[in-house]
Amino acid sequence: MNILIVDDHPLFRHALIQAVRYSLPQAHISETASVTEFYQRLEIGVEPDLVLLDLHLPGASGFSALVHVRAQYPAIPIIVVSAHEETSIIQRSIAHGAMGYIPKSAPPAHIGEAMKAVLKGDIWLPPNFTHSSHDPRAADEAELAERIQSLTPQQFRVLMMVAEGLLNKQIAYDLDVSEATIKAHVTAIFRKLGVQNRTQAVLAIGALNIEPQKL
Repeated sequence: MNILIVDDHPLFRHALIQAVRYSLPQAHISETASVTEFYQRLEIGVEPDLVLLDLHLPGASGFSALVHVRAQYPAIPIIVVSAHEETSIIQRSIAHGAMGYIPKSAPPAHIGEAMKAVLKGDIWLPPNFTHSSHDPRAADEAELAERIQSLTPQQFRVLMMVAEGLLNKQIAYDLDVSEATIKAHVTAIFRKLGVQNRTQAVLAIGALNIEPQKL
């Protein structure tokens, strides 16, 4: 069994590794610290049987990594592991395709329970979780998630770099492709997201942020 831990905090990755080893001693554990490493691992390595995913990662915007990976690798179960304990964040995570949600304050026993439940195909939520009333953002987020799911992996990378404020020539350099290729990707991204320019694209992806946008 292959377990992939995706978290940019070395100390917490170590704690998760220990919890996984305690609950699933036969599991093979891999770890990555960024969205870029995460995607590379999925593209060139053996697909993991389970992913433990932090929401705050370099190269991602809120739920964007979860949304995109669920679209590209629908068979891989994902458990979100986050410092956020708000009901709305938990509900949004499940709505965007996570099969479990573990607050970082949870005891190690809950981590084991969550992994075993999700590996059996069940949804696992914190014991004290209480479902709240309808979130008015749900419909808009669902529509945006569908648009993001239509992006290719390279288009998604470009979108995240646009959201970081990088220019086309900077993105081309970082991805080792021509600027014309990036321009073509950006045009396709705008079309798929239903926006006209970079500012609108950044505002659109911002709808998947965990914290409210500051305008």
